[in-house]
Formats: sequence, C-alpha cells, structure tokens
Amino acid sequence: MRKLFIYFCFALLLLTQTLSAKDYTKKRDVQKFIRHMAKTHHFSKKELTRLFSHVRYQKKALAVYVPSLRPKIRKTYTKPRKKQGSWDRYEHVFLKESKVKKGVAFMHQQRHWLQKAYRRYGVEPEYIAAIIGIESHYGVNRGKFPVFDTLTTLAFEKNRRQRFYRKELEAFLLMTRREKVNPKNVRGSYAGAIGLGQFMPSNYLHYVVDFNGDGFHQMNNYADAIGSIAHYFKRHGWKKGMPVATRVHYSGNRYRGHRTGYTHAYRRVSLKGIAPTSYFPYKGKVHLIKLSRANYDELWYGTKNFYVITRYNHSAYYAMAVHQLAQRLKKAYKKHYGKILR
Repeated sequence: MRKLFIYFCFALLLLTQTLSAKDYTKKRDVQKFIRHMAKTHHFSKKELTRLFSHVRYQKKALAVYVPSLRPKIRKTYTKPRKKQGSWDRYEHVFLKESKVKKGVAFMHQQRHWLQKAYRRYGVEPEYIAAIIGIESHYGVNRGKFPVFDTLTTLAFEKNRRQRFYRKELEAFLLMTRREKVNPKNVRGSYAGAIGLGQFMPSNYLHYVVDFNGDGFHQMNNYADAIGSIAHYFKRHGWKKGMPVATRVHYSGNRYRGHRTGYTHAYRRVSLKGIAPTSYFPYKGKVHLIKLSRANYDELWYGTKNFYVITRYNHSAYYAMAVHQLAQRLKKAYKKHYGKILR
C-alpha cells in the first residue's frame, strides 16, 4: 500500500509538471530565435525545438515585471511599527549578526581560495565573502528557479525587459554548451542569476574563471565563485589596499548640501563643512553616500573601490551593505582566529 501511494504521488507530480508545461515553439519570436541560434552559433534546430517545446511557465518570475500577475494582498490591521528610515530596513535584512557569524565560518573553510584570490587579484577576502553572503547566504540560497524556463518566460512573455532577457537566454545556452551542462538542470534566481555570486549568464564568458583548474567555469563551485568575484572586481578597477568608505560628519540631521550617490564625485577640498570621523588615507575624488535613518542621515565618503562594488549591483545601499558586512567579518575573524585573513 505504501509503495502504491508513493507511485501515485510521483505520477501526480509528473502530471502536474506536464500540465504546467508550455510549448513555446508555437511563438514566432521563439522560431526566429531558434533560427538565429542555429545560424549564428550552430546549434541543432532539433535540439532547441525539443527544449522550447516543454517549458514550465514561470509566473512568479514574470510577476516581478508585470504587476497584474501579482496576487492581491488582503488588507488587515497591523500594529504601527517603530519609525524606520530606508537604511534601517536595509541594514536589518543584510547585516544581521547571524550573517557575520556564518561568514566567519565560511571564510575559515574557504581560506585557501580566498587567500589565493587575494594574491592573484588583490581583492581582500572579507569583500569576496561579503558578496557571497549577501547574494546567496554563503551558498545556502542559490535560487530554486529553473534558469532555462525562467529566462524563456522572461524573454518571450510581454514585459519591459524582454530584450535584455533574450540576450541572457542566448548567453545561457552558449554557456551550458561550453560547460557541457544540461540547460534544464541549472537552478538560479527569479532573474536567471546563477551560483554563489549570482552571476547573470552574460557575465560567464568575460568574468568567470576556472580557479581550481578542473577544466570548468562554474559559479556553483566555491573555488570558481571566489576567484570569479575577485576577477570581476579587478577588471572593474579594484585597487589593493585602497579604503572603500568612511563615515563623515556634517552640520545638522538631514543632509541636503550636495548631490549624493555613486554617480557624483567630488574633490574633498570642495566639500566644506564635511570631514571624516576617523583617519582616512585617500587622496582621490569621493562620492557622498547618504543613508537615511529614522531621525537623521548618515553621510559617508565612498572611494573608487566603493564605485567598483556598485558595478556588481547598481545600488549605493548594496555597496554600503557589502562594505559594512566586510568590515564586520574582518573584525570578527580577527577576534576569533587572532589574525586578519590575507
């Protein structure tokens, strides 16, 4: 009886997957895409037709760009929360003590590859670990979406980023062929990002390195992910030993003096009334980074290395979260192991 029940559940699962599958080969855009891949990259039309004839439509991924697909949330009374600024909320998500603790363990476990990356690319280990910590919680949350199905849905269902995802789908198919991986077996985020560092497929060709020398370039491999993140930073201008950011003081509680954000850079002499709160050995132009708290704004100087982090994710808050997590990891690692990992 138990075996019969298991068989029934398995059959039901297969039936559910079959019913939710969609034949994308009926779409003209897909037919055109298949011809393009065959002509430009010498893919087999037969094999691509087989792939696109059985795609699991990813409604959740598409709903990110199509609001009408999102489930309606029933309004209920909630107790008013303590007043928070946007940085308070961001900090609460990405800078938890549990993330620091797990990050120290991760750094120790992967110290060989982190040290190798530092020697080769000059990127400090705590910053590589911070990226992996924020992107995938050190490899725990790499994403459960089937990347081929997700990219196909986003590339051929109407949304504002169709063109972008069509290019990512092309890059993904090229990547899986190079790495001899079945496209149907790769899992990632709702946007098609893959692995510990959540690289988009288009980044594979230019930035992912075979850091452990096994002949493959895989972001789901700890060694390759660590080396690839360091390589990405180096290619975008990271300078070994350069400070990333420091907090500054100014007059008042809310800052409205100069334009803030990583797209604006200033000579420090032009920023009257602003000065670092601690020693800051950096002579280049700085970005003013404003972090909104409930009752005041924190103001920071960001260096060229801070700008490099924004090339990974175009958000000043993201870059600041990486910086602050990295500094906490560095401090906690030294406290636990008696030395800085280098």
